[in-house]
Amino acid sequence: MQIVKREGASAKQIIMIRLIAIIAAILVSGIFIVCLGYNPVKVYANMISGALGSKIRFRSTLIEMVPLVITSLGILVAFKMKFWNIGGEGQILMGAFAATYIALFADWVPKFLVIPVMFIVGFLAGGIWGLIPAFFKAKFGANETIMTLMLNYIATQWITYLQYGPWRDPKLKGFAKIANFPDHALLPKVFGVHIGLIIALVLVVVISWFLRKTKRGFEIAVVGESVSTARYAGMDISRIIIATMLLSGGLCGITGVIQAAGVNKTLTMNVSSGYGFTAVITTYLSGLSAPRVLIVSFLFAILLQGGSYIQSALQIPQAAADVLQGMILFCALGSEFFVNYKIRFTRKNSISPEVK
Repeated sequence: MQIVKREGASAKQIIMIRLIAIIAAILVSGIFIVCLGYNPVKVYANMISGALGSKIRFRSTLIEMVPLVITSLGILVAFKMKFWNIGGEGQILMGAFAATYIALFADWVPKFLVIPVMFIVGFLAGGIWGLIPAFFKAKFGANETIMTLMLNYIATQWITYLQYGPWRDPKLKGFAKIANFPDHALLPKVFGVHIGLIIALVLVVVISWFLRKTKRGFEIAVVGESVSTARYAGMDISRIIIATMLLSGGLCGITGVIQAAGVNKTLTMNVSSGYGFTAVITTYLSGLSAPRVLIVSFLFAILLQGGSYIQSALQIPQAAADVLQGMILFCALGSEFFVNYKIRFTRKNSISPEVK
């Protein structure tokens, strides 16, 4: 058995692989559901109904989609450069931290400017958090995967310290919670969903244009394809890495602002809700395409929202719902392998000595 790189898979082949993955996901998860003692058809119907069955549920799915889209765009920019940014969680938290400071403590900011300033400082805070591993990668060749991952824990502990320490609301008589944002620091709503939805849609267009049509986007792609080629072309590799991670971390920081001011209405250590890690999956499944990020994030939001719904509607344990989601994702990710590679079976005596 040999694993061979698939060269130039046709659109028909890709569609067939995706369909087989979907069928496999339905069958494998169906077996798991039967083992739990439930009707698979009923569970699947409730998942779809829980995500799309009413206006309120559909809005909840859109609210779930927004942070996935924006964080995925941030991760996508870094991945396009082959910079493995696994620090979305920390960058989201630091963006939320900066926005919270403006919302609760920056009395010098006029009320009508509070939300714009929150987005600016949130972008900068997330970007600076992304600059730290970028600097060490550019100057010393440090492993960005480990550094970005470790920075997540630092950011989480920093927010925890603020929540249980200096920023704890004294009016709550010792309960560890930061005060809610004032009304002028909360995101306005459009069609029943906070304005973050509009921001996400605009960012999809902007990032798609940036990567395809601008010089900076071209430089990111070249560095991602070959650092040697980029260096031969006279590109400043260090500058490109640092600037790209400023943008990548900044986009994740915007997610933090939206979650703090549009959903949680305060800052907590759970404001990121795992979106930084989930976005790695959605980015990979999108094939590093900004328009596809929107589609994949919407489908993933249906999965998340539907999974939450069946826990209450059918009394399915949370752990079982998480396993169900994981099995579906496993099949989806597995299809990516077969899009890029194929398995070739040959007789043992027909394999060349080099292959042996």
